[in-house]
Amino acid sequence: MAEEEISQISAGEFEAVSQLLSSSESLQLAFIIMILGIIGIVFGYRKFSSWVGSQKFYYKRPHFSRFVRRAVLPFFAIALITAINVHTQTGVLFGEISSIEDETISAHEQFAKILNTFNILVIGYTISHLVPIILTKREKSILEKEDFDAWFELRGFSDDSEDLFHKLYKWVPPNNAPEDIDEKEFQELLNTEKGRQYLEQFRTSKGNPIGGYEKLVDNPFEEWKKSERAKYEKYYQNCITGNNQSGRKLKPGTKPDEIFPIDVWREEKREHGYESLIPSSRPPGYAKKKREGLPKSAKQILPLGIFLATILAVVAWWGVDLIVLATATGGFSIGLGLALQETMQNYFAYIMIRKDKIFVEGDRVQLETGYNGYVHKITPRVTYIRDALNESIAVIPTRQLVNAQIVNYTKENKLVPAVVKVGVSYLNNPRQVASILVKVGKRGMREIVDTRGRHLVKQKRCPYLDKNKPSCGCDKELHVDATQPVVRFNEFNDSSLDFSMWLYVRDYGAQFKTKTDLRMIMYEEFKKYDIRIPWPIRTVYQGDEKKEFEEISELDPDRDKVIDEFGMGDIGRGEGDE
Repeated sequence: MAEEEISQISAGEFEAVSQLLSSSESLQLAFIIMILGIIGIVFGYRKFSSWVGSQKFYYKRPHFSRFVRRAVLPFFAIALITAINVHTQTGVLFGEISSIEDETISAHEQFAKILNTFNILVIGYTISHLVPIILTKREKSILEKEDFDAWFELRGFSDDSEDLFHKLYKWVPPNNAPEDIDEKEFQELLNTEKGRQYLEQFRTSKGNPIGGYEKLVDNPFEEWKKSERAKYEKYYQNCITGNNQSGRKLKPGTKPDEIFPIDVWREEKREHGYESLIPSSRPPGYAKKKREGLPKSAKQILPLGIFLATILAVVAWWGVDLIVLATATGGFSIGLGLALQETMQNYFAYIMIRKDKIFVEGDRVQLETGYNGYVHKITPRVTYIRDALNESIAVIPTRQLVNAQIVNYTKENKLVPAVVKVGVSYLNNPRQVASILVKVGKRGMREIVDTRGRHLVKQKRCPYLDKNKPSCGCDKELHVDATQPVVRFNEFNDSSLDFSMWLYVRDYGAQFKTKTDLRMIMYEEFKKYDIRIPWPIRTVYQGDEKKEFEEISELDPDRDKVIDEFGMGDIGRGEGDE
């Protein structure tokens, strides 16, 4: 039945095209010239595109350059087709052409319609590729504004020159002393430059800064952008002059890319905490390789949709009955849909995951099977979850993840407790032990950092602020009441008093290094104060318990000082205690 319907589809005016082309040798020649001209423009475009990719402005203005590259080919193609169309309109070409059999449509009109069809297809192709570039530019502009906000929060980036932040903004102290500082001390601090710097970095017990900022220039955002472009100019010059890590001159336009365009340069800086990017620190093609296999966004699919809509519009313009065509192909579509049922389920599951943001690339998740890792890549067919130790990758059909129970350690709240359990001797005073564990936790909050010097433990006030340094960000995004460290006396075990102590770290992976470092600090403090960890075995005790107790009691004054200085957290406090 479908075959009969297809045979009944009206080809519209397409039937007259072959008759038109065979009606005149000059018309055939014009058509051949147009095709050859388009082919020539395509080859010329490739040369032009390669030249643009090797120029400096391509790296400094990548979106504009891509726009120009996409627009040049259609511009010349439209110019060629329009020139031939104008030539036909003058009647020079059609002087020798006789009318075709259908007298209602002249050869002149028919050939002009063919040329207009080419123009419409070229325009549709151009729009389909220019719209994503415009949308990408808008998205990058939004990200650039977010980078500026991050720069403001950090009071400048580490690679800024000459304290750019304080050239654009001036700190204005509050009129009254904050509740955490005495009025007299506050006034004394205001009278010295060092004191004002301290107050500018100060955070209250609730984690809030004091004072405010007023602009020293009309548009700080534009001044900041100029500074960032100057940094990129320096990066680019270091690349092409050989003043880089490899010591060789990097060539623009090479494949794979050796130099980051400014938009990729910004993205790399954003991913690495806005630190300065070292030229040649990454292998050629690093940025492209890193993004290989990532799922296509709507902007990448948009060109195909626009161009298909253009083709359908042209087909309808030529008189083809789209309803009959759709009906005839309906049976085929149903059969294809049944064959691709699982593929479509995966695709719609992919859309749901993206729309509802159940999880995204980079989230730490645990599956029903117990597999725990990072979401590496989500595609319309399968989802890749990488083990945290990089020992394996789980490949799961995307549709299965919609109905599965998934634990997401990253979504909404990234706080994760790093818990360390320890048992101590029955001869030690549990109050003293609790206080020493509080001291261990407070040391950990200050001392445990990553390779870039950022604190792994989330806290209300970054310890760097006490040293009059910018916060590393450990005091940001702490929206819950998390008093730290937390110490608990868990139970009376067979051979030990069991305690646990935990701190809240910034993400799931940070807990492992934090627990390791806490154990190191704990060992030092226990050794210093003679807090004994019993052997995890059962023995018949034959020692002199009184003598051992006297040995432990020798350091009671030192341990009591720790209680006075650090307290015991919330252990031993009643509901009415403060």
